[in-house]
Amino acid sequence: MFDLASYLPYLLNRAGTRIADAFTEVLRPHGITLTMWRVLAALDHEDGQRMGQIATLTSIEVSTLSRLVDALERKKLVERRRPTARGGGADARAVTVHFTAAGRRLTQQLIPTALDYETIALDGFSAAETRQIKALLLRLFHNMDRLDAAERTPARGRTLAAE
Repeated sequence: MFDLASYLPYLLNRAGTRIADAFTEVLRPHGITLTMWRVLAALDHEDGQRMGQIATLTSIEVSTLSRLVDALERKKLVERRRPTARGGGADARAVTVHFTAAGRRLTQQLIPTALDYETIALDGFSAAETRQIKALLLRLFHNMDRLDAAERTPARGRTLAAE
């Protein structure tokens, strides 16, 4: 029997939505959205990434990401740069996204609050449980990532482990 209250996708969405809604209220006065925050957080991880790298890290489709970066550029929080050709080895088509000084300041200002929400969500979990839940969620993500891009609906009864 199907039980929504114990259905994993529902539980993940419910927890994620609760955190996202709360953090969105923190972001609103700064004029950025949650998806914009994910781009800024990705740049905090590594400044100067290509769009494809950011898309992979944030799980934002490249076309959507391009519009987000456009908006962040208008807000003077990020900038796109083309690499300088040294010895002819640079790909002139390659574009990397970088923080501006204002973007770095805003991100550094918001990180403690983002970490506070993680602390609240993990309240009562031991350090070992926290490591375990994060590892399990990463495994879950990678399991779902294994679905063929053209086939987002697995065949009934299909198990990925058997492949």
